[in-house]
Amino acid sequence: MSLAIALVGGTLNTTSLASRRLAGRGAFALFSRPLRRGRLREGETERIAEARTSTMTVEGKTVRTYRWGDGARPVLFVHGWWSRGSRVAPFVPGLLARGYSPISFDAPGHGESSGRSTTILEYRDIIRRLHAEHGPFEAVMAHSFGLAASFFALRDEVKAGRLVGISGVGEFGYLLDTFSGALRLRETVSGELRRRIEEDLFPGRPEIWRRFSATYRPEEVALPILLIHDDGDAMVSVEQSRRVAAAYGEQVRLIVTNGLGHNKIVTDPAVVDTVLGFIEG
Repeated sequence: MSLAIALVGGTLNTTSLASRRLAGRGAFALFSRPLRRGRLREGETERIAEARTSTMTVEGKTVRTYRWGDGARPVLFVHGWWSRGSRVAPFVPGLLARGYSPISFDAPGHGESSGRSTTILEYRDIIRRLHAEHGPFEAVMAHSFGLAASFFALRDEVKAGRLVGISGVGEFGYLLDTFSGALRLRETVSGELRRRIEEDLFPGRPEIWRRFSATYRPEEVALPILLIHDDGDAMVSVEQSRRVAAAYGEQVRLIVTNGLGHNKIVTDPAVVDTVLGFIEG
């Protein structure tokens, strides 16, 4: 745990001794705001330069979108937290060579999009807008938090032929648990944070911890699913993919890698080839 994170968590815990609500407000501000936008990695700048870019407005925020190919056989890539749509870059050449048209976007507060915060609802709305313009999708590819958002969208009118989850978050509550654990928050602070998420971020929406999880109502997402997760992923436990696999049964093929971690896995040539082969069927 870094010194900065330790200091933030310690400050919130100390604040809670005087005011639980004030500490919860501070934790909530951190929870809903990406701490970084995600930098462009090697090879991504050139690939993004080849894309046709556009924008859409979601909740007053300008969202940057990217598209390659002629529009036929669209495949959507959904990035995770602290990331950006350019993470699709390793898959673009192979998708184009097979006649697919890759599509991606920068969520609010990420990449080149505006805003300082975002939610799973905004992710869902962006995916639905892209689906209305380009869908139905031949496949949806998702990394990390993007998987939970993709499942949520697929249960809400978005259609796709196949789904790929890499290092995916399966349970919405896992985000709160890992956030609280990373900051070593006292139970009173994490409890207040949970209340604020329920009442301030998603007012009037019951059962958000179940409804926003990939494992919710698996019968509503009846399509082939490929899950790839590294056994040593330090950001999202491989247990998340195992739980999704258990919920969806024979629909799922789960591949557990070793030594690729949370981010390198997206650029690994063997993983890229496996994903392309799965999408092609």
